[in-house]
Amino acid sequence: MEYQESLKEQFGITKEVWDYAKKTEEAILPLFAKIDAITEQNQYKVLAAMQKNKVSDTHFAATTGYGYNDLGRDTLEQVYADVFGAEAALVRPQLISGTHALTVALAGNLRPGDELLSPVGVPYDTLQGVIGIRPERGSLAEYGITYRQVDLLSDGGFDWDGIRKALNDKTKLVTIQRSKGYEWRESFSVEKIGQLIAFIKEIKPDVICMVDNCYGEFVQTIEPTQVGADLAVGSLIKNPGGGLAPIGGYIVGKEEYVENAAVRLTSPGLGKEVGATLGVTPSFFQGLFQAPQVVGGSVKAAVYLAKLMEGLGFDTLPKSSDKRADIVQCIRLAKEENVLAFCQGIQKGAPVDSFVTPEPWDMPGYDCPVIMAAGAFVQGSSIELSADAPVKPPYHVFFQGGLSWHHAKIGITIGLQTMVDRGLITL
Repeated sequence: MEYQESLKEQFGITKEVWDYAKKTEEAILPLFAKIDAITEQNQYKVLAAMQKNKVSDTHFAATTGYGYNDLGRDTLEQVYADVFGAEAALVRPQLISGTHALTVALAGNLRPGDELLSPVGVPYDTLQGVIGIRPERGSLAEYGITYRQVDLLSDGGFDWDGIRKALNDKTKLVTIQRSKGYEWRESFSVEKIGQLIAFIKEIKPDVICMVDNCYGEFVQTIEPTQVGADLAVGSLIKNPGGGLAPIGGYIVGKEEYVENAAVRLTSPGLGKEVGATLGVTPSFFQGLFQAPQVVGGSVKAAVYLAKLMEGLGFDTLPKSSDKRADIVQCIRLAKEENVLAFCQGIQKGAPVDSFVTPEPWDMPGYDCPVIMAAGAFVQGSSIELSADAPVKPPYHVFFQGGLSWHHAKIGITIGLQTMVDRGLITL
Protein backbone atom coordinates (compact mmCIF):
# COMPACT_ATOMS: atom_id res chain seq x y z
CA MET A 1 0.00 0.00 0.00
CA GLU A 2 1.25 3.48 -0.83
CA TYR A 3 1.39 6.12 1.87
CA GLN A 4 -1.87 7.99 2.49
CA GLU A 5 -2.47 11.04 4.66
CA SER A 6 -5.10 9.09 6.55
CA LEU A 7 -2.27 7.05 8.11
CA LYS A 8 -1.04 10.18 9.83
CA GLU A 9 -4.53 11.36 10.75
CA GLN A 10 -5.65 8.04 12.21
CA PHE A 11 -2.45 6.45 13.50
CA GLY A 12 0.15 9.21 13.55
CA ILE A 13 2.39 7.39 11.05
CA THR A 14 4.53 9.84 9.08
CA LYS A 15 5.64 9.31 5.50
CA GLU A 16 9.25 9.05 6.65
CA VAL A 17 8.46 6.12 8.93
CA TRP A 18 6.15 4.51 6.37
CA ASP A 19 8.77 4.66 3.63
CA TYR A 20 11.37 3.07 5.91
CA ALA A 21 8.87 0.35 6.84
CA LYS A 22 7.96 -0.31 3.20
CA LYS A 23 11.61 -0.57 2.17
CA THR A 24 12.17 -3.03 5.01
CA GLU A 25 9.20 -5.15 3.98
CA GLU A 26 10.37 -5.33 0.38
CA ALA A 27 13.77 -6.60 1.53
CA ILE A 28 12.28 -9.59 3.39
CA LEU A 29 9.70 -10.79 0.85
CA PRO A 30 11.87 -13.81 -0.12
CA LEU A 31 11.79 -14.90 3.54
CA PHE A 32 7.99 -14.60 3.53
CA ALA A 33 7.80 -17.16 0.72
CA LYS A 34 9.59 -19.70 2.93
CA ILE A 35 7.20 -18.97 5.80
CA ASP A 36 4.21 -19.46 3.49
CA ALA A 37 5.53 -22.88 2.46
CA ILE A 38 5.66 -23.99 6.11
CA THR A 39 2.19 -22.57 6.72
CA GLU A 40 0.76 -24.50 3.79
CA GLN A 41 2.27 -27.79 4.93
CA ASN A 42 0.90 -27.31 8.45
CA GLN A 43 -2.53 -26.46 7.04
CA TYR A 44 -2.55 -29.75 5.17
CA LYS A 45 -1.62 -31.54 8.40
CA VAL A 46 -4.42 -29.99 10.45
CA LEU A 47 -7.01 -30.52 7.72
CA ALA A 48 -6.00 -34.17 7.34
CA ALA A 49 -6.35 -34.79 11.08
CA MET A 50 -9.83 -33.25 11.15
CA GLN A 51 -10.97 -35.23 8.13
CA LYS A 52 -9.50 -38.47 9.48
CA ASN A 53 -11.50 -38.05 12.69
CA LYS A 54 -14.69 -37.12 10.82
CA VAL A 55 -15.22 -33.81 12.61
CA SER A 56 -18.90 -32.86 12.43
CA ASP A 57 -21.13 -30.14 13.81
CA THR A 58 -22.37 -32.75 16.29
CA HIS A 59 -18.97 -32.34 17.96
CA PHE A 60 -19.73 -28.70 18.75
CA ALA A 61 -22.42 -29.41 21.35
CA ALA A 62 -21.76 -28.10 24.87
CA THR A 63 -21.65 -30.32 27.92
CA THR A 64 -22.14 -29.33 31.55
CA GLY A 65 -21.66 -30.81 34.98
CA TYR A 66 -19.39 -33.84 34.94
CA GLY A 67 -19.06 -33.80 31.17
CA TYR A 68 -19.48 -37.54 30.70
CA ASN A 69 -19.62 -38.80 27.10
CA ASP A 70 -18.43 -35.53 25.57
CA LEU A 71 -17.94 -36.67 21.98
CA GLY A 72 -16.60 -33.30 20.84
CA ARG A 73 -13.97 -33.19 23.57
CA ASP A 74 -12.80 -36.72 22.85
CA THR A 75 -12.65 -36.10 19.10
CA LEU A 76 -10.75 -32.86 19.56
CA GLU A 77 -8.18 -34.66 21.67
CA GLN A 78 -7.71 -37.32 19.01
CA VAL A 79 -7.27 -34.57 16.40
CA TYR A 80 -4.55 -32.99 18.54
CA ALA A 81 -2.85 -36.36 18.97
CA ASP A 82 -2.79 -36.87 15.21
CA VAL A 83 -1.57 -33.34 14.46
CA PHE A 84 1.29 -33.74 16.93
CA GLY A 85 2.10 -37.33 15.95
CA ALA A 86 1.35 -38.51 19.49
CA GLU A 87 -0.51 -41.40 21.10
CA ALA A 88 -2.89 -39.29 23.17
CA ALA A 89 -3.83 -35.73 24.10
CA LEU A 90 -5.46 -33.80 26.92
CA VAL A 91 -7.03 -30.55 25.61
CA ARG A 92 -9.15 -28.80 28.21
CA PRO A 93 -10.58 -25.43 29.19
CA GLN A 94 -9.79 -26.44 32.78
CA LEU A 95 -6.08 -25.95 31.93
CA ILE A 96 -5.99 -22.21 32.44
CA SER A 97 -2.51 -21.42 31.11
CA GLY A 98 0.72 -22.87 29.83
CA THR A 99 2.17 -22.78 33.34
CA HIS A 100 -0.86 -24.67 34.65
CA ALA A 101 -0.59 -27.31 31.92
CA LEU A 102 3.10 -27.78 32.71
CA THR A 103 2.31 -28.04 36.43
CA VAL A 104 -0.30 -30.72 35.79
CA ALA A 105 2.08 -32.68 33.55
CA LEU A 106 4.89 -32.48 36.12
CA ALA A 107 2.75 -33.25 39.17
CA GLY A 108 1.04 -36.12 37.36
CA ASN A 109 4.28 -37.83 36.43
CA LEU A 110 6.57 -37.11 39.39
CA ARG A 111 6.44 -38.69 42.84
CA PRO A 112 8.18 -37.91 46.17
CA GLY A 113 11.84 -38.84 45.90
CA ASP A 114 11.98 -38.27 42.12
CA GLU A 115 14.26 -35.67 40.59
CA LEU A 116 13.44 -33.19 37.83
CA LEU A 117 16.24 -32.10 35.50
CA SER A 118 16.42 -29.08 33.21
CA PRO A 119 19.31 -29.46 30.74
CA VAL A 120 18.70 -26.00 29.24
CA GLY A 121 19.24 -23.76 32.26
CA VAL A 122 16.71 -22.09 34.49
CA PRO A 123 13.05 -22.38 33.36
CA TYR A 124 10.71 -19.45 32.74
CA ASP A 125 9.93 -17.25 35.75
CA THR A 126 6.45 -18.58 36.53
CA LEU A 127 7.63 -22.20 36.49
CA GLN A 128 10.33 -21.47 39.04
CA GLY A 129 7.70 -21.17 41.76
CA VAL A 130 6.06 -24.41 40.62
CA ILE A 131 9.33 -26.30 40.93
CA GLY A 132 10.37 -24.61 44.16
CA ILE A 133 13.48 -22.83 42.87
CA ARG A 134 11.65 -19.80 44.22
CA PRO A 135 9.81 -20.92 47.38
CA GLU A 136 6.04 -21.01 46.84
CA ARG A 137 3.22 -22.73 48.67
CA GLY A 138 2.42 -26.10 47.07
CA SER A 139 5.60 -26.33 45.00
CA LEU A 140 7.03 -29.67 43.86
CA ALA A 141 9.81 -29.18 46.38
CA GLU A 142 7.26 -29.31 49.21
CA TYR A 143 6.32 -32.79 48.01
CA GLY A 144 9.89 -34.05 48.17
CA ILE A 145 10.64 -33.71 44.45
CA THR A 146 14.17 -32.45 43.93
CA TYR A 147 15.46 -30.33 41.07
CA ARG A 148 18.71 -30.08 39.20
CA GLN A 149 19.71 -27.99 36.21
CA VAL A 150 22.55 -27.84 33.73
CA ASP A 151 23.20 -24.39 32.33
CA LEU A 152 23.78 -23.80 28.66
CA LEU A 153 27.30 -23.09 27.51
CA SER A 154 28.39 -19.51 26.87
CA ASP A 155 27.66 -19.94 23.15
CA GLY A 156 24.12 -21.17 23.90
CA GLY A 157 24.91 -24.81 23.18
CA PHE A 158 24.10 -27.84 25.30
CA ASP A 159 26.61 -28.88 27.97
CA TRP A 160 26.76 -32.53 26.97
CA ASP A 161 29.24 -33.52 29.68
CA GLY A 162 27.27 -31.66 32.33
CA ILE A 163 24.05 -33.36 31.27
CA ARG A 164 25.67 -36.78 31.36
CA LYS A 165 26.90 -36.15 34.91
CA ALA A 166 23.56 -34.73 36.09
CA LEU A 167 21.50 -37.74 35.03
CA ASN A 168 21.24 -40.20 37.91
CA ASP A 169 19.06 -42.95 39.36
CA LYS A 170 16.60 -40.42 40.79
CA THR A 171 16.12 -38.52 37.51
CA LYS A 172 12.51 -39.26 36.54
CA LEU A 173 11.69 -36.41 34.18
CA VAL A 174 13.65 -34.01 31.98
CA THR A 175 12.00 -30.70 31.11
CA ILE A 176 13.12 -28.84 27.99
CA GLN A 177 11.95 -25.27 27.43
CA ARG A 178 11.78 -24.65 23.68
CA SER A 179 11.34 -20.88 23.79
CA LYS A 180 13.78 -18.41 25.30
CA GLY A 181 11.53 -17.04 28.06
CA TYR A 182 13.15 -13.84 29.28
CA GLU A 183 16.63 -15.12 28.47
CA TRP A 184 18.87 -13.81 25.68
CA ARG A 185 19.35 -17.18 24.05
CA GLU A 186 18.40 -19.06 20.94
CA SER A 187 15.04 -20.81 20.99
CA PHE A 188 15.52 -24.47 20.18
CA SER A 189 14.47 -25.94 16.87
CA VAL A 190 12.66 -29.27 16.85
CA GLU A 191 15.76 -30.82 15.30
CA LYS A 192 17.98 -29.66 18.18
CA ILE A 193 15.42 -30.86 20.71
CA GLY A 194 15.45 -34.25 18.99
CA GLN A 195 19.25 -34.43 19.27
CA LEU A 196 19.08 -33.57 22.97
CA ILE A 197 16.40 -36.17 23.67
CA ALA A 198 18.32 -38.87 21.77
CA PHE A 199 21.42 -38.11 23.85
CA ILE A 200 19.48 -38.27 27.12
CA LYS A 201 17.62 -41.47 26.18
CA GLU A 202 20.87 -43.19 25.26
CA ILE A 203 22.11 -42.60 28.80
CA LYS A 204 18.80 -43.22 30.62
CA PRO A 205 16.19 -44.81 28.33
CA ASP A 206 13.38 -44.81 30.91
CA VAL A 207 13.47 -41.07 31.68
CA ILE A 208 10.43 -39.02 30.64
CA CYS A 209 11.35 -36.16 28.29
CA MET A 210 8.86 -33.28 28.38
CA VAL A 211 9.01 -30.21 26.13
CA ASP A 212 7.52 -26.85 27.06
CA ASN A 213 6.27 -26.15 23.54
CA CYS A 214 4.80 -22.69 24.20
CA TYR A 215 5.24 -20.26 21.27
CA GLY A 216 6.65 -23.02 19.05
CA GLU A 217 3.64 -24.84 17.60
CA PHE A 218 3.38 -24.70 13.77
CA VAL A 219 6.51 -22.58 13.37
CA GLN A 220 8.11 -25.67 11.81
CA THR A 221 6.49 -28.58 10.02
CA ILE A 222 7.25 -31.08 12.80
CA GLU A 223 6.64 -31.03 16.56
CA PRO A 224 8.76 -32.34 19.47
CA THR A 225 6.58 -35.43 19.92
CA GLN A 226 7.69 -36.47 16.43
CA VAL A 227 11.38 -36.50 17.43
CA GLY A 228 11.23 -38.45 20.67
CA ALA A 229 9.52 -36.22 23.25
CA ASP A 230 7.31 -38.23 25.60
CA LEU A 231 5.22 -35.12 26.34
CA ALA A 232 4.73 -31.71 24.77
CA VAL A 233 2.80 -29.04 26.61
CA GLY A 234 1.38 -25.66 25.66
CA SER A 235 -1.32 -23.02 25.96
CA LEU A 236 -4.35 -22.55 23.72
CA ILE A 237 -4.17 -18.76 24.03
CA LYS A 238 -0.85 -18.99 22.26
CA ASN A 239 -0.22 -20.63 18.88
CA PRO A 240 -2.59 -23.62 18.67
CA GLY A 241 -5.71 -21.71 19.70
CA GLY A 242 -5.44 -19.56 16.58
CA GLY A 243 -6.68 -16.51 18.46
CA LEU A 244 -10.14 -18.02 18.95
CA ALA A 245 -9.69 -20.23 22.00
CA PRO A 246 -10.84 -18.18 25.01
CA ILE A 247 -8.89 -20.32 27.50
CA GLY A 248 -7.23 -23.70 27.70
CA GLY A 249 -4.09 -25.75 27.43
CA TYR A 250 -2.94 -29.04 25.95
CA ILE A 251 -0.73 -31.98 26.89
CA VAL A 252 0.15 -34.44 24.12
CA GLY A 253 2.40 -37.48 24.12
CA LYS A 254 2.52 -41.08 25.22
CA GLU A 255 -0.80 -42.37 26.50
CA GLU A 256 0.52 -43.41 29.91
CA TYR A 257 1.98 -40.00 30.71
CA VAL A 258 -0.99 -38.07 29.34
CA GLU A 259 -3.33 -40.17 31.49
CA ASN A 260 -1.15 -39.50 34.53
CA ALA A 261 -1.58 -35.79 33.86
CA ALA A 262 -5.35 -36.23 33.41
CA VAL A 263 -5.59 -37.96 36.78
CA ARG A 264 -3.85 -34.99 38.38
CA LEU A 265 -6.12 -32.50 36.58
CA THR A 266 -9.33 -34.25 37.65
CA SER A 267 -8.87 -36.98 40.27
CA PRO A 268 -7.65 -40.57 40.63
CA GLY A 269 -10.15 -42.94 39.06
CA LEU A 270 -11.66 -40.28 36.79
CA GLY A 271 -8.85 -39.04 34.54
CA LYS A 272 -9.93 -38.03 31.03
CA GLU A 273 -13.50 -39.30 31.39
CA VAL A 274 -14.80 -36.10 32.94
CA GLY A 275 -14.55 -32.38 32.33
CA ALA A 276 -17.37 -30.37 30.79
CA THR A 277 -16.55 -28.17 27.80
CA LEU A 278 -19.28 -25.57 28.44
CA GLY A 279 -19.61 -24.57 24.78
CA VAL A 280 -15.98 -23.71 23.98
CA THR A 281 -15.36 -26.73 21.73
CA PRO A 282 -16.22 -24.95 18.44
CA SER A 283 -13.64 -22.26 19.24
CA PHE A 284 -11.07 -24.92 20.00
CA PHE A 285 -11.68 -26.71 16.70
CA GLN A 286 -11.82 -23.56 14.59
CA GLY A 287 -8.86 -22.00 16.38
CA LEU A 288 -6.76 -25.07 15.67
CA PHE A 289 -7.84 -24.97 12.03
CA GLN A 290 -6.77 -21.32 11.75
CA ALA A 291 -3.58 -21.77 13.77
CA PRO A 292 -1.17 -22.43 10.87
CA GLN A 293 -2.24 -19.18 9.17
CA VAL A 294 -2.15 -17.13 12.35
CA VAL A 295 1.26 -18.51 13.34
CA GLY A 296 2.59 -17.85 9.85
CA GLY A 297 1.51 -14.22 10.14
CA SER A 298 3.15 -13.97 13.56
CA VAL A 299 6.43 -15.31 12.20
CA LYS A 300 6.32 -12.74 9.39
CA ALA A 301 5.78 -10.01 11.99
CA ALA A 302 8.79 -11.19 13.99
CA VAL A 303 11.01 -11.17 10.90
CA TYR A 304 9.75 -7.70 9.95
CA LEU A 305 10.44 -6.28 13.42
CA ALA A 306 13.93 -7.81 13.47
CA LYS A 307 14.77 -6.28 10.09
CA LEU A 308 13.45 -2.85 11.11
CA MET A 309 15.52 -2.81 14.29
CA GLU A 310 18.64 -4.20 12.67
CA GLY A 311 18.53 -1.29 10.25
CA LEU A 312 18.56 1.06 13.25
CA GLY A 313 21.56 -0.61 14.89
CA PHE A 314 19.81 -2.64 17.60
CA ASP A 315 20.82 -6.21 18.45
CA THR A 316 18.16 -8.81 17.63
CA LEU A 317 17.66 -12.46 18.53
CA PRO A 318 17.03 -14.22 16.27
CA LYS A 319 18.34 -12.22 13.33
CA SER A 320 15.84 -11.47 10.59
CA SER A 321 17.49 -14.04 8.30
CA ASP A 322 17.75 -16.82 10.91
CA LYS A 323 15.66 -19.98 10.88
CA ARG A 324 12.79 -19.65 13.34
CA ALA A 325 11.92 -22.00 16.19
CA ASP A 326 9.13 -19.93 17.76
CA ILE A 327 7.18 -16.70 17.24
CA VAL A 328 9.12 -14.65 19.80
CA GLN A 329 11.37 -11.80 18.66
CA CYS A 330 13.79 -10.33 21.17
CA ILE A 331 15.29 -6.85 20.75
CA ARG A 332 18.02 -5.39 22.95
CA LEU A 333 16.77 -1.81 23.31
CA ALA A 334 19.55 -0.68 25.69
CA LYS A 335 17.50 1.93 27.61
CA GLU A 336 14.37 1.89 29.73
CA GLU A 337 12.79 4.73 27.76
CA ASN A 338 13.18 2.72 24.55
CA VAL A 339 11.38 -0.23 26.10
CA LEU A 340 8.52 1.91 27.40
CA ALA A 341 8.10 3.78 24.12
CA PHE A 342 8.06 0.62 22.00
CA CYS A 343 5.60 -1.26 24.24
CA GLN A 344 3.34 1.76 24.57
CA GLY A 345 3.43 2.15 20.79
CA ILE A 346 2.40 -1.49 20.31
CA GLN A 347 -0.54 -0.84 22.63
CA LYS A 348 -1.59 2.08 20.42
CA GLY A 349 -1.84 -0.35 17.52
CA ALA A 350 -4.19 -2.74 19.32
CA PRO A 351 -7.86 -3.27 18.42
CA VAL A 352 -8.75 -3.45 22.13
CA ASP A 353 -7.67 -0.89 24.76
CA SER A 354 -5.65 1.14 22.25
CA PHE A 355 -6.31 4.19 24.45
CA VAL A 356 -4.58 2.60 27.46
CA THR A 357 -0.95 3.37 28.31
CA PRO A 358 0.81 0.31 29.79
CA GLU A 359 3.22 0.94 32.65
CA PRO A 360 5.66 -1.38 34.46
CA TRP A 361 4.26 -3.14 37.52
CA ASP A 362 5.20 -5.89 39.97
CA MET A 363 3.55 -8.89 38.35
CA PRO A 364 3.20 -12.06 40.48
CA GLY A 365 5.86 -14.61 39.60
CA TYR A 366 8.49 -12.14 38.39
CA ASP A 367 11.54 -10.70 40.16
CA CYS A 368 11.32 -7.16 38.74
CA PRO A 369 8.72 -4.78 37.29
CA VAL A 370 7.33 -5.96 33.95
CA ILE A 371 5.64 -3.93 31.23
CA MET A 372 3.11 -5.72 29.04
CA ALA A 373 1.42 -4.36 25.94
CA ALA A 374 -1.52 -6.51 24.87
CA GLY A 375 -4.74 -5.04 23.56
CA ALA A 376 -6.23 -8.49 23.09
CA PHE A 377 -9.68 -9.97 22.60
CA VAL A 378 -8.60 -12.75 25.00
CA GLN A 379 -6.92 -11.54 28.18
CA GLY A 380 -3.23 -12.45 28.17
CA SER A 381 -3.35 -13.98 24.71
CA SER A 382 0.17 -13.81 23.31
CA ILE A 383 -0.79 -15.10 19.87
CA GLU A 384 -2.40 -11.68 19.56
CA LEU A 385 -0.19 -8.62 18.99
CA SER A 386 1.77 -8.18 22.19
CA ALA A 387 5.10 -7.10 23.64
CA ASP A 388 6.48 -7.39 27.12
CA ALA A 389 9.72 -6.74 28.92
CA PRO A 390 11.31 -7.06 32.33
CA VAL A 391 12.30 -3.49 33.12
CA LYS A 392 15.94 -4.03 34.02
CA PRO A 393 19.29 -3.92 32.19
CA PRO A 394 20.09 -4.75 29.42
CA TYR A 395 16.47 -3.84 28.55
CA HIS A 396 15.34 -6.64 26.30
CA VAL A 397 11.84 -6.47 24.85
CA PHE A 398 10.02 -9.62 23.76
CA PHE A 399 7.53 -9.27 20.92
CA GLN A 400 5.14 -11.91 19.64
CA GLY A 401 1.84 -12.48 17.93
CA GLY A 402 -0.54 -10.77 15.57
CA LEU A 403 -3.77 -12.41 14.44
CA SER A 404 -2.91 -11.29 10.92
CA TRP A 405 0.35 -10.21 9.34
CA HIS A 406 -1.17 -6.93 8.15
CA HIS A 407 -2.37 -5.93 11.60
CA ALA A 408 0.98 -6.89 13.13
CA LYS A 409 2.73 -4.74 10.52
CA ILE A 410 0.60 -1.73 11.47
CA GLY A 411 1.18 -2.26 15.19
CA ILE A 412 4.94 -2.60 14.80
CA THR A 413 5.07 0.49 12.62
CA ILE A 414 3.20 2.49 15.26
CA GLY A 415 5.69 1.21 17.85
CA LEU A 416 8.52 2.49 15.65
CA GLN A 417 6.73 5.81 15.16
CA THR A 418 6.36 6.25 18.93
CA MET A 419 10.11 5.87 19.38
CA VAL A 420 10.71 8.42 16.60
CA ASP A 421 8.21 10.88 18.08
CA ARG A 422 9.99 10.76 21.45
CA GLY A 423 13.35 11.45 19.83
CA LEU A 424 14.76 8.07 20.79
CA ILE A 425 15.72 7.00 17.27
CA THR A 426 16.43 8.79 14.00
CA LEU A 427 15.71 7.28 10.61
